[in-house]
Amino acid sequence: MTLRTETTTPATAPATPMAPATSATSVTSATSATSATESVPARGGASYSGLLEQVRYEGAYPTRERAEESVRSVLAALGRQLVGDERVDLAARLPVEAALVFTAQVPATTPLTGWEFVKDLARRTGGSPATTRWDVGAVLAPVARLAGPELVDRVVGQLPSGYALLFGRAELVAPRRTARPFADREAA
Repeated sequence: MTLRTETTTPATAPATPMAPATSATSVTSATSATSATESVPARGGASYSGLLEQVRYEGAYPTRERAEESVRSVLAALGRQLVGDERVDLAARLPVEAALVFTAQVPATTPLTGWEFVKDLARRTGGSPATTRWDVGAVLAPVARLAGPELVDRVVGQLPSGYALLFGRAELVAPRRTARPFADREAA
């Protein structure tokens, strides 16, 4: 990684070493010869590089590139499902590169259930539903840690059924109510 610092001064400022620059602006840019995945820490404290390493570990992916492929596809798909304050809050906790992928998607008019989400993503990526489910879990587990339990509760509450499991949580369903208790049925 090479760091380059540029200082610009207004055209009216003297260019002598003794004269102080009146309104100098320093811009530091980092460029990488390998890839754009080596980044500065994000607003939520985690870097994109760190997120990729977590996903690589969770998904047992052989390469960082494979982990990045999963991150991009899953976050883009989630970006098509989530709206409102939850979308904004989740984007704020993701590393900048991940947030850009997530927010670049236009939300769907009709949200998909968790299983439909996996099937749709499998269709878009050309994977099987089983491997796509694996990818989704490998990405959403670290995303859930970045988001925190309160935000994940809000996100899961906004989405249709099936997403809690994708975020690595149990999905509790209210028990069905019967018309009469079992004791009353025997008497009838």
